[in-house]
Amino acid sequence: MSYIKDRIEKESTRSPEFAEEFKKEKERLNVAVALMELREGEGLTQQQLADLANKPQSTIARIENGTINPSFKLLAEIAQSVHKELKIQFV
Repeated sequence: MSYIKDRIEKESTRSPEFAEEFKKEKERLNVAVALMELREGEGLTQQQLADLANKPQSTIARIENGTINPSFKLLAEIAQSVHKELKIQFV
Protein backbone atom coordinates (compact mmCIF):
# COMPACT_ATOMS: atom_id res chain seq x y z
CA MET A 1 0.00 0.00 0.00
CA SER A 2 1.26 3.49 -0.79
CA TYR A 3 2.09 6.10 1.82
CA ILE A 4 -0.98 8.13 0.85
CA LYS A 5 -3.34 5.17 1.09
CA ASP A 6 -1.84 4.22 4.45
CA ARG A 7 -2.26 7.76 5.71
CA ILE A 8 -5.88 7.96 4.53
CA GLU A 9 -6.67 4.62 6.15
CA LYS A 10 -5.11 5.70 9.45
CA GLU A 11 -6.89 9.04 9.46
CA SER A 12 -10.19 7.42 8.50
CA THR A 13 -9.87 4.93 11.36
CA ARG A 14 -8.97 7.70 13.80
CA SER A 15 -11.58 10.20 12.67
CA PRO A 16 -15.08 9.32 11.41
CA GLU A 17 -15.43 12.95 10.27
CA PHE A 18 -12.33 12.63 8.10
CA ALA A 19 -13.61 9.34 6.69
CA GLU A 20 -16.95 10.92 5.75
CA GLU A 21 -15.36 13.99 4.15
CA PHE A 22 -12.89 11.83 2.24
CA LYS A 23 -15.76 9.71 0.92
CA LYS A 24 -17.66 12.80 -0.26
CA GLU A 25 -14.57 14.23 -1.94
CA LYS A 26 -13.88 10.93 -3.70
CA GLU A 27 -17.44 10.92 -5.05
CA ARG A 28 -17.06 14.49 -6.36
CA LEU A 29 -13.77 13.52 -7.99
CA ASN A 30 -15.36 10.50 -9.67
CA VAL A 31 -18.10 12.72 -11.13
CA ALA A 32 -15.52 15.30 -12.23
CA VAL A 33 -13.42 12.69 -14.01
CA ALA A 34 -16.46 11.09 -15.65
CA LEU A 35 -17.68 14.42 -17.02
CA MET A 36 -14.23 15.39 -18.26
CA GLU A 37 -13.86 12.01 -20.00
CA LEU A 38 -17.29 12.40 -21.58
CA ARG A 39 -16.51 15.90 -22.82
CA GLU A 40 -13.07 15.03 -24.13
CA GLY A 41 -14.38 11.82 -25.70
CA GLU A 42 -16.90 13.91 -27.62
CA GLY A 43 -14.11 16.29 -28.68
CA LEU A 44 -15.75 19.26 -26.96
CA THR A 45 -14.46 22.22 -25.02
CA GLN A 46 -16.18 23.18 -21.79
CA GLN A 47 -17.88 26.03 -23.63
CA GLN A 48 -19.14 23.79 -26.41
CA LEU A 49 -20.57 21.28 -23.93
CA ALA A 50 -22.13 24.10 -21.93
CA ASP A 51 -23.75 25.49 -25.07
CA LEU A 52 -25.18 22.07 -26.00
CA ALA A 53 -26.54 21.60 -22.47
CA ASN A 54 -27.80 25.20 -22.28
CA LYS A 55 -25.72 25.79 -19.13
CA PRO A 56 -23.05 28.34 -18.26
CA GLN A 57 -19.48 27.26 -19.00
CA SER A 58 -18.72 27.93 -15.34
CA THR A 59 -21.09 25.11 -14.36
CA ILE A 60 -19.14 22.62 -16.45
CA ALA A 61 -15.85 23.94 -15.04
CA ARG A 62 -17.10 23.75 -11.45
CA ILE A 63 -18.23 20.15 -11.91
CA GLU A 64 -14.91 19.22 -13.50
CA ASN A 65 -12.85 20.83 -10.75
CA GLY A 66 -15.00 19.34 -8.01
CA THR A 67 -16.23 22.56 -6.45
CA ILE A 68 -19.89 21.61 -6.81
CA ASN A 69 -21.76 18.40 -6.25
CA PRO A 70 -24.11 18.35 -9.24
CA SER A 71 -27.64 17.03 -9.02
CA PHE A 72 -28.79 13.96 -10.87
CA LYS A 73 -31.03 16.23 -12.94
CA LEU A 74 -28.09 18.41 -14.02
CA LEU A 75 -25.97 15.42 -14.98
CA ALA A 76 -28.88 13.87 -16.89
CA GLU A 77 -29.41 17.12 -18.82
CA ILE A 78 -25.72 17.22 -19.74
CA ALA A 79 -25.80 13.56 -20.83
CA GLN A 80 -28.92 14.12 -22.95
CA SER A 81 -27.32 17.12 -24.62
CA VAL A 82 -24.72 14.80 -26.19
CA HIS A 83 -27.16 11.95 -26.77
CA LYS A 84 -25.81 9.82 -23.92
CA GLU A 85 -27.54 8.00 -21.10
CA LEU A 86 -26.62 8.71 -17.49
CA LYS A 87 -25.95 5.47 -15.65
CA ILE A 88 -25.86 5.32 -11.85
CA GLN A 89 -24.14 2.36 -10.29
CA PHE A 90 -23.91 1.16 -6.70
CA VAL A 91 -20.66 -0.67 -5.97
